[in-house]
Amino acid sequence: MFNTPSNKIVKINTHPRFFTSSTFGFPISPTTMATMAATHFFHSCSGDGLSKFSNPLAGGTLKQSSSACKFKGFSSGQHGCRSHVIKATSDARKQQVEIVYNLDEKLNRLADEVDMNAGLSRLTLFSPCKINVFLRITNKRPDGFHDLASLFHVISLGDKIKFSLSPSKSTDRLSTNVAGIPLDERNLIIKALNLYRKKTGSDKFFWVHVDKRVPTGAGLGGGSSNAATALWAANQFSGGLATEKELQEWSGEIGSDVPFFFSNGAAYCTSRGEMVQDIPSPVPFDLPMVLVKPPEACSTAEVYKRFRLDVSSTVDPLALLEKISKNGISQDVCVNDLEPPAFEVLPSLKRLKQRIISAGRGKYDAVFMSGSGSTIVGVGSPDPPQFIYDEEDYKDVFYSEAKFITRVDQQWYAEPSSSNADSLADRSSFTA
Repeated sequence: MFNTPSNKIVKINTHPRFFTSSTFGFPISPTTMATMAATHFFHSCSGDGLSKFSNPLAGGTLKQSSSACKFKGFSSGQHGCRSHVIKATSDARKQQVEIVYNLDEKLNRLADEVDMNAGLSRLTLFSPCKINVFLRITNKRPDGFHDLASLFHVISLGDKIKFSLSPSKSTDRLSTNVAGIPLDERNLIIKALNLYRKKTGSDKFFWVHVDKRVPTGAGLGGGSSNAATALWAANQFSGGLATEKELQEWSGEIGSDVPFFFSNGAAYCTSRGEMVQDIPSPVPFDLPMVLVKPPEACSTAEVYKRFRLDVSSTVDPLALLEKISKNGISQDVCVNDLEPPAFEVLPSLKRLKQRIISAGRGKYDAVFMSGSGSTIVGVGSPDPPQFIYDEEDYKDVFYSEAKFITRVDQQWYAEPSSSNADSLADRSSFTA
C-alpha cells in the first residue's frame, strides 16, 4: 500500500527521469514505484473513459481515465494514442495517488537504452541513383565486355534502405515496398552483405527493408547504388573494419557500376566502369532536370549485343569533359553511344526522346538517354512536357524531378530536403 498522508492526492510523471521518491514528498521504495508504473500499462478504456483493475500492492481499486493526444513514435507519421491518468484509492485510508504516464516517451526511451547497450542496431540510409551525362563506348574487349568512358554523376532521386541487426547468425531477410524485386541471393543487397562477410569475417546478419523509389531497368544504377549502400551499412555496424578504398575495390565483384558510388558523387569512369576517377562536380547543384521512363525496360545485354563500334561517335571523351567543365551541359556534349542500339531494342524510346525535345520548345538544355536506358533525361527544367500528363499512351510513365548531388568524405549520401522523392509514386511504374 502507498504510505501517503490521509486524503492526499499526488500527481506524478512516470517518465523514469522524474519518477523518484522525492516526487512524492514521502518515502517510497523503488519496487513500489516500479510496480505503480507497470500495473496500468496496457489497459483499455470503457465507454465512459474509465477502466478498473486491481492494485497488486493492496486491496484498493485503480481507475484509469484517458485524454487524446498525438505523438511521433517508432513508425513514421503521427498516430493517435492515449495519455493515461491513473487514480489509485486505498480501501483502508482513502489515500489517492494520481499518475500521469507518458507512453510514447517511455517506449522511445526504452528503445534508446537498448540501442546504447547493444551498440548500433538500426540504420537508415539514402541510396541515390546516377545519370551518365555522356557515355562513350571506346573498345570491345577480349573478355566480351566493352571499354567505356563516361561522366557519372549522382542525383537526388533515390531509395531509402532500413538496416537492422538480425538475431539470426545464418540468414539475411530482405523486404521491399514494390512487387517483382528478387528478395534472395539474386538481389545485389544480399550479394553485398555476403561479400562483406566473406572479406572481413564479420558474423552479422541483417533485416533490410527497401523503400524503392528508383525504377529498375532504367539505366540509373539503382541496384548498384543499393549494393554500395549495403556495403557501407555493414561496415558501419562492424565498427569500420574496412576502409572506403577497400569497399570500393571489393564492390567491383558485384557489378561494374557499384564502385562509382564510393566516389564523391561525380567521377570520370573508364574500363568497364569500375575505374573511378573522382573529379570536382562540373555542373551546378541547382541545375534542375526531369527523368522520364516508360514502363518498358531495356535489357542491357540486348543493347550491347546490338551495339556497333564502327558507327558510334568518335569524339574524344576527355574533350567532352573539358567542355562541360568550362561551358556546362548542352545537347552537343551529352553523347550516349548506346542510344542507337537501345532505340532498336525499344523503338518507342526514340519517339519519346524526340517528342520531349519538340514539346520542350527550348526549355531543356539537353535531352538524352542515361546508361543503357530506358530513362530519358531533360536537363534545364524539373517539369515533364505537357503531353506526359495529357495523353493516355503515357499514363503509366514514371517521371521525377532531380538535381545533382555529391557527398562529404567519410559520410554517406544525404537526401536533399528539397528532393521530391516523397511525391513520386502515383504515376510511377516499377519493372522487375
